[in-house]
This record gives sequence, C-alpha cells and structure tokens, in this order.
Amino acid sequence: MAAPGVAEAIAAPHPAEGAETAEAAELSRALSRLLPGLEADSKPGRRRALEALQRALEEPGPVTDPAAFQGPWARLLLPRLLRCLSDPAEGCRALAVHLLGLGLRRAARPHDALPRLLPALAARLAGLEPTRRPPEACEELRLALVQLLSLAVDLGGAALAPHLDDALRVLRCSLLDPFAAVRRESCSCAAALAQATPDHFHMQSESLIGPLMQTISHQHWKVRVAAVEATGTVIQFGNGKSVDDVLSHFAQRLFDDVPQVRRAVASVVGGWLLHLRDRYSFFHKLIPLLLSTLDDEMPEVRQLAASLWEDVGLQWQRENEEDLKDKLDFAPPPPPHYPLHEHRPLLGCRELVFRNLSKILPALCHDITDWVVGTRVKSAQLLPVLLLHAEDHTIQHLEIVLRTLFLACADEETAVVHSCSRSAELIGTFVNPEVFLKLILPMLKKGPSASSLLVLASTIRGCPREALQPHLTAIATELAQAHICQASENDLYLERLLLCVQALVSVCYKDCSTASLQLMDVLLTIMALAGSTSLRDKAQETMDSLAAAEGISSCQDLYRKYMGPLLERATASHLDWTAHSPELLQFSVIITQSGPALGEALPQIMPTLRACLQPSRDPQMRLKLFSILSTVLLRASDTIDSQGQLPSYLEMVTKDILAPNLQWHAGRTAAAIRTAAVSCLWALTSSEVLSAKQIRDVQETLMPQVLTTLEEDSQMARLISCRIINTFLKTLGSMFDPDKLIKIYPELLKRLDDVSNDVRMAAASTLVTWLQCVKNADGKAYYQSSVQYLYRELLVHLDDPESTIQDAVLEVLKEGSALFPDLLVRETEAVIHKHRSATYCEQLLQHVQAVPATQ
Repeated sequence: MAAPGVAEAIAAPHPAEGAETAEAAELSRALSRLLPGLEADSKPGRRRALEALQRALEEPGPVTDPAAFQGPWARLLLPRLLRCLSDPAEGCRALAVHLLGLGLRRAARPHDALPRLLPALAARLAGLEPTRRPPEACEELRLALVQLLSLAVDLGGAALAPHLDDALRVLRCSLLDPFAAVRRESCSCAAALAQATPDHFHMQSESLIGPLMQTISHQHWKVRVAAVEATGTVIQFGNGKSVDDVLSHFAQRLFDDVPQVRRAVASVVGGWLLHLRDRYSFFHKLIPLLLSTLDDEMPEVRQLAASLWEDVGLQWQRENEEDLKDKLDFAPPPPPHYPLHEHRPLLGCRELVFRNLSKILPALCHDITDWVVGTRVKSAQLLPVLLLHAEDHTIQHLEIVLRTLFLACADEETAVVHSCSRSAELIGTFVNPEVFLKLILPMLKKGPSASSLLVLASTIRGCPREALQPHLTAIATELAQAHICQASENDLYLERLLLCVQALVSVCYKDCSTASLQLMDVLLTIMALAGSTSLRDKAQETMDSLAAAEGISSCQDLYRKYMGPLLERATASHLDWTAHSPELLQFSVIITQSGPALGEALPQIMPTLRACLQPSRDPQMRLKLFSILSTVLLRASDTIDSQGQLPSYLEMVTKDILAPNLQWHAGRTAAAIRTAAVSCLWALTSSEVLSAKQIRDVQETLMPQVLTTLEEDSQMARLISCRIINTFLKTLGSMFDPDKLIKIYPELLKRLDDVSNDVRMAAASTLVTWLQCVKNADGKAYYQSSVQYLYRELLVHLDDPESTIQDAVLEVLKEGSALFPDLLVRETEAVIHKHRSATYCEQLLQHVQAVPATQ
C-alpha cells in the first residue's frame, strides 16, 4: 500500500506558483518515504516498493501538473528507477521500465531525463560492446526497453541530438535482436529518430543500414515490411548515398511472396523518387524498381505503383517545364498503331525513362540472362514497360535490345519468353521495319535459331500493315531460303518458323499475293519436317488462310496455281535425294496434299518417280515413295488421274517403276520394297481407272513377278498377290493364254498351306475365279489333267482342321464340279473313307449329282 497522502499529493491541483512549490515539496517528502524500499535486500521488499509507486502514480485523479512533478521526478525518482533497471529480479526490472514510461509522460521537461536515460538504455540493450549480447536476457523486457526508447524519441525530439550515439548504439543491436517484436519496434524507433533529429542524423545514418539490411530478409513478413519502411525514412532523412547499399536488397524484396512487402518497396521507392534530396542522381537506379511493380500480380500493388509513377512523372514535368515547353505545347499524337489495351504514359514519365534508358538497359539486359529464374522473369517483365515508355527512342538502343531478345527467347521459362515476345512486338510498333530488319535478317542468316525466328515473328506482329508491306517479299524470300526453312527438324524451330508466316499473313493479308509462292514453300517445309500432327494441322490452317488472302476458295486451288514452281524447286535435286532429304519430304507433301492438281502435273511427277524408284537408289527413299504412290492411287480419280492422263504413263509405271522393284533380291529391305511395290500394283489395278486392255497389258508385263511374290516371307505381300491375280483373272477371263493360265493354279495351291488363314482364304477365292476362267475357255479337254490334279489336292484340304478353310475349299470344288464331274466323283469316292469330315464329301457328291456337267 502507498503511504497516506502520496497519491493526493501527486494528483492535487496547483492553482498558484507558491502552492505548486509547496506541492512539489510535499511530493518529495512522500516519495522519500517510499524510495528507501527500493534499496531493500530482499526481492519481495523491492517489488512491494515499486508496486506502491505504481499504484500511486496510476491512481485516478485530477491531471498532475507537469511542473510540480518535474522536480521530484528528476531529483528523486529517475535516478533510483534507472538503478532498478539492473535489478536481479525480472519483475522489478519490468516495473521500473513501466514507471520510467509513466514518469516521462508526466514530466514537464522529459528531455531533461535523456542524459541519464539514454546511457542506461544503452547499457541494458547494447552493453559495452556492440557485438556482445545485450545484458537484458528477457525478450519481453528488451521489447519494453525499446518501446521506452521510442517514447523518449517522441517526447525528446531534437533534444536527442547530443545523445544520438547512445540511441544508434541501442538500435544497431536491437535491430538484430532474436525476438521479432523487438526488431519491428526498433525499425519504428529508427524511423522516428531520423525524423526527430534530421540535422544531425544524416551524419550517422549509414551505421543503421547494415543492421536494417540484415533484418530486411527476416522470416516474419511484418518485420520485413517494418525494415523496408524504416530504411526508406532513414535514407530520406539521412545520407542519400546509402541508396546504393540497399538497392540489391530492395530488388530481392520484389520477389517476396507476401504482397504487403512488395507494396512497401513500391511505396518507399516512390517516396524516394518524389522527395529524396539527391533523387536526380539515383533516377536510373530507382526507376527500374518502381516500374517492376507495375506488373505485380496483386491489383493493389499495381495501382499504388501506377499512382506513384504518375506523381513522379508529373513532378518531374513541373520541375523541368522549361525544357519540355515545346513538347508540352505541341504534343504529337500517339503513334497510329499504338498497342491496344495499353494506356500511354504521361510525357514526364516517358521523358524520364528515355533520358535514363542508356543507364538502365545494360544492367537489365545482363539480368535477363541471369542464372536465377526469378531474376530473369522480373527483368524480362520490365523490358516491355521500358520500351512502351521509350517509344521511337528505342532505335538508339535497338542493337543491344535485339541481341538480348535473341538470347532470352531461348529461355526455358515460358514467362521470360512471353515477356520478350511482347518486347519484340513493341519494337515492331515503334521502330520502322527498314531499321530493325537490317539487324534481324543478317543475324538470322548468320545463325538461324528458334529464338531469332520468334523475335522476327513478334516484330512483324507489332508492325502496321502500311509499313511492313514494302518488305513483305524480302522477308518471305529470306524465310524460304533452304538454310533457314530447312535448318532444323526440331518442332520448336518449325513452330517459330510457322509463327513468322502466320504473322505475315495476319498483318499483310491481301498483300501476301506478291509472296504467296515463297510462303507456300515455307509451309510445305514445315508440314514435311514436322514431327507432331498438331503442328502439321496448324500449317495446313495457315495454308487455308493464305488461300483466303488470295481470294481462292481452297488450298488445293492454291496448289494448282503454284504447282509448277513448287515442283520445280522440290525436284531440282531429286538425283541426290535420300530418305532424309527435305526436298523429298516436300515432294511427298505436294503429292499427298495437292488433290486434283496432281493430275495436271504428271509430266513433272512421273519422271521424278521413275528416277527415284530405280533399284540403285536409297531403299528407304523407295519405300517412302511407294507408300505415297499407293496412297494417291487408291484415290486416283481425285488425285493422280484427275485429268485422265494416268493411263498414258502406264508403261512407265509397270516397266520402269514396278517391274524392277518386283525382282527378287536378298535381304529384308529388298523384301520390304517388293511388298511396297506389290501394294502399289494392287492400288493401281483396283483403282478402276484402267480398262480391261490396260489391265491385260499390266498382267502380261508383271504376272511372272506377281507369281513370284506368292512365295514372299511377308504375309501382306502374299495376300495382296493373291488379290492381284484374282483381279487379273476376273478382268481377262477367257482371254487368258491357256499355257499361262495353267501355270497359275499350282502356285495358288501352295498358298492353301499358308500359315495365314487370310492368305489361304484369298487363295481359295482366286482358285474359284481360275476355275471360272477354265469353264469359259475353249478346249476344256486341254485342262483335264490339271483339273484332276486340282481335285485331288483340294480334297486333301477338305479335311483341314479349320472349318472356315473347309467351307472355302468346298466352294472351290463345287465351282469346279461342273467341269469334269465324273472325275470328281471318282476322286471323292476314293478318299471318302479316309476323311475325318466325311460330311463335306457327301455334300460335294450331292452337289455333283444335282448340277449338270458343262458341255
């Protein structure tokens, strides 16, 4: 309990000076009765004394006159409370700090306490050496002490100047305190100290930069925000040269995951650009930091940055109004092709960027290729912002910007590539094509790459049509050069090449008619070399767009228009083709995609096929060409025979192309080629474009080779050969030469033992057709022995384990039963007792009896 009268003495009103002095004396006597308790040996005794003082000072009552409180406070209470800061008991130290705060608030001249308070705080928070741990072990008490220092700064103001060393010594230690709350309070205190003592603080402000920069990366985001804000105030009222020491740390905070931290950086940097005394010297260093936040993912950060940047531009515009008088009075309109959805910056903002661009760009271009992903992304995002401000002044820095874009567009990060593509579009918008093409096209010739093609495509996309039109043919011709359009089979490279064509078509549209041939050549190369179906589909869509730009209904009409030059370019080197030649792949695309236009170009196509399908040429190339030829022959009337001219090249196809490739040669590759040639022959004979006479000519030329292919290892070759022979037999019928007809059935009989049921069924079907030919032929007696042998062999196969084969063989025997029924009956009765499936034999005998013999 406080002694009677102490609270009343402290809180009583003091209407006159004499009464005030008397009250001060009474207060001194009351305090004197309590203060000896602070010297007690026991901790409880000291604590009771401090609690008594606390109750006395906090007891409600009229407001104490600060003048009456000042004398006893400074003479009696302050010295003893400061000694209590070193009390062994934590509770006593906490009460002492609390009472010191109360005393400072009540004193009339709180700054009088600073000469004794600041050293005491330094002793508790910083010790004798800045590097040793603070003597105060309790983190809550350290926080209370720093708060007491903040109170002293608020109340003392400029009077702190003589004690700045002690205050800074405390802050240098407390800014690195392990307790996050202490660091936050220390940041606030440092900012308040800078504002309170501006005339003296700037001489020692640099000593706080190091601790602040160590705190700026603290794990608690609120501490980071406090550190950023404190740094802004410390440098604002301190030494401006410290900006260089903090720039890299501020740049790192732009990558902070917490938007409040990024917002604090934008706010501080914007404040420096507006109010820093030496801001003109640091424009080129601070502008990139503020402009980087214009693309922040959080709307509130973007809005703050935009507002600050506009204020900076307006202020600079006012400060330099004389220099900008002509530009302000006679402001040119925005470029006619200004990017959509973009707000044009103020004149002051544009001038600020332009005048500092030469200092900003080198460092920015270096950072775009940095090894840290985040740095590359941020730097790439900043570049289009700068170019949007620089507008046509970009020309002065075009070389370094383009060189950087060529490197950055090869980045693995999509965000970097997207931002650099946007930068290239802005170059196309603000720079005349004649200027940037003189730099881009030589670089493209020297070393074509996916990144350089992306830069070219993006600049084209940003160009106005009127400016690009005079250069359209030159660009298309350059892209069509083999060393560019055939430089790589990588899908990314081809995709970027396609982007160039798409950009030209979309920007120039109807003007593209002057360069359609070159653009088609590029598109054919893309379709030929592309590995993915989606890329080929995109190229085909672009071809359709090109046709629409020319006013042509479909891309097949576009092929018809340029078929001659396209084939001439593709086939110029056909004697040197291999399976991997780009020209071969282009030729393949032309044949498969041109549709009816193909039939008009047979004079160029057929000689090329004949030359490339000779046995001496690359086997893989021949396989590819046979596959393509088979594809178009299956739709001959819509493709290769659209003009009805294919039969006139029939001799070339059979004798010069198919016959040499059907000759037997050892090896798997040769077998594959024979299979491909047989497939091609099957497509030809089943295409319905040949007359019976023409099929007879084909049969006379190729029948020996086809019979040979019945023995191929390839099941497909054997199956197709059976079908070809069947077609020959059906078409020619009784016109077949008897000697040649007799040579056919033994080969077909062998196929009834084939490992493939499909081949066996095809052979049985062909035998039915063969018997029909014999039935319609003159002089059937000539075939009697052959047919008898055939009966005997077929009866063996009638006992086949496969029911489908049994049914097929039975149909063959039924077909042949009309020729020589007596022979068939004798042969059947001779083996019926041996058959496991006598039912089939009985069915056959019944059929023979029911069907009359052929006369």
